Amino acid sequence: MSAIAQQDSVAVKPNLYKTLFATCIGNALEWFDIAVYGFFASYIAHAFFPTEDPAVSLLLTFGSFGVSFLIRPLGAVVLGSYADRVGRKKALLMSISLMLLGGAIITFMPSYATIGLAAPLMILVARLIQGFSAGGEFGSSTAFLVEHFPERKAFIASWQFATQGASTLMASAFGLGMTHWLTESQIQDWGWRIPFAFGLLIGPVGLYIRRHVHEPASFVQQQKPEAPLKILVGKQKNLLLAIGLMVISTAINYMLNYVPTYATKNLNLSGSAAFSATLLAGVILTVVTPIMGLCAEKVGRLPLMWSSLILLLLTIYPAFLLMVNHTSPMMLMLMVGWLALLKSIYFSTVPSVMADLFPMATRASGMAIGYNVAVTVFGGFAPLICTLLITATGTSLAPSYYLMMMALLSGWALLGSRKHLRSS
Repeated sequence: MSAIAQQDSVAVKPNLYKTLFATCIGNALEWFDIAVYGFFASYIAHAFFPTEDPAVSLLLTFGSFGVSFLIRPLGAVVLGSYADRVGRKKALLMSISLMLLGGAIITFMPSYATIGLAAPLMILVARLIQGFSAGGEFGSSTAFLVEHFPERKAFIASWQFATQGASTLMASAFGLGMTHWLTESQIQDWGWRIPFAFGLLIGPVGLYIRRHVHEPASFVQQQKPEAPLKILVGKQKNLLLAIGLMVISTAINYMLNYVPTYATKNLNLSGSAAFSATLLAGVILTVVTPIMGLCAEKVGRLPLMWSSLILLLLTIYPAFLLMVNHTSPMMLMLMVGWLALLKSIYFSTVPSVMADLFPMATRASGMAIGYNVAVTVFGGFAPLICTLLITATGTSLAPSYYLMMMALLSGWALLGSRKHLRSS
């Protein structure tokens, strides 16, 4: 055994807060960049994808956004397998380093007017790098958490998704603050780069902390599989269940990112109203998710998940109907707040339930692939699907149809996952 492995195998009681920060900061950085890119898409379109038609520019911008999701499953396969074969810590260091590289390219890349076609091509490369790195982040970091604190897996793993709420909160705060403090031309010229630069300031701190955490002792002591993906092939049902558990959660998440476009284009509300609603969602997701993780330790995970899914199915259509028929900033905030609350209840338990679907030898790979397939198919394309549904049906209520379908899919997966849960 190498000196590093010996050091990592020492039975040292890990520090809860240091471990949380080390693992969750990568997840936070990933979702912060995603939210910022979506919120400032129109400015990025002007800087890197200029055309005579603004709609085409925006389409190209969202196209580069969507392409990054297509590479996420590849990142999940490569980095997830690496985490199972070599170590969670090394995979976490690699993923955050790649995130920082992609963020740096976006932050400092000259505009199309300065360097021409190289600008949009490099933005596409940056998004591909970020997508690949994000593909391995969730599986490795969640496995790292639950293996360090198996007795508190529901609570500890809930912080994975609480940090996504914090990221939405920070991105919304940037959007709201910049629309108040900067002029439109200032945001267009240089202001949109500020939140990306902020991410670059946080990333190195996370990189430093990750270098000084130890592998979980249980992982160090077990025999490492040479081909975890081959083992997973025999567990296809578990992968399908993991994907199914995630679909409603990721669909709601990207619906919340879609709110600024939906509110301004379909409901004719102001940008500040839309950002205020997403800011509220960020607060709820950040605060309520870990509280629900604590509740899961007391009342069990299944009751919380079922109550959230049933409430979603019963209330999402009436909520959209009320908002569309009585459109106002307040109604938008109430609807978004309700969505965020239901998501927090369900969201808090999903990481630990997914972890229970896979043995330690394939946990990072299984979680990474299941998570990223769900995010790519049912989350990354959620804004496009909702836009197509609105166009096809001619009603702004169409997003509620999509969410109800996703809730039914997750309900099926939850039914199939019951026997895998060692404690509920």
